[in-house]
Amino acid sequence: MAFQYCPKIAVFSADGGSIFLCRRKGEADYDGVFSLIGGKMEHSDRSIVDALRREKTEEVGESFKIRILPHFSVDVMFVKADGSHMILPHHYALHVDGDPELNEEYSESTWVPLKDLASFEPKIDNITWISAKLARLAEIVRDDDFATI
Repeated sequence: MAFQYCPKIAVFSADGGSIFLCRRKGEADYDGVFSLIGGKMEHSDRSIVDALRREKTEEVGESFKIRILPHFSVDVMFVKADGSHMILPHHYALHVDGDPELNEEYSESTWVPLKDLASFEPKIDNITWISAKLARLAEIVRDDDFATI
């Protein structure tokens, strides 16, 4: 069985107190639901960093700058409604600068305070526990662990 590799990006505010979510539109599995940004790695991507950069730029624009931890992730397996299997590595990122310019995959975006995330709806259910695990990375990573994309 083949798996699609689909890196996701959990973008935290510069102060670490909020997380950036986008509402999906026109998607079979999560239409109208808030999610993290990111998507399928492509054969043309030369590295994980290239894939993360490309997905970030496609989905929220070039001017939305983040610092990301490309070599640490919280991984989840997901089976789509069509039966295809995906591995979703979730990467921690900090917002550096710029406003999002959403592509056609999303209808809106918002910053959700972490203290309100558990009750915020509609969202993909695993965002709450994934973001909590990723937020712990801020306590142990060094500045040179990040890549700016």
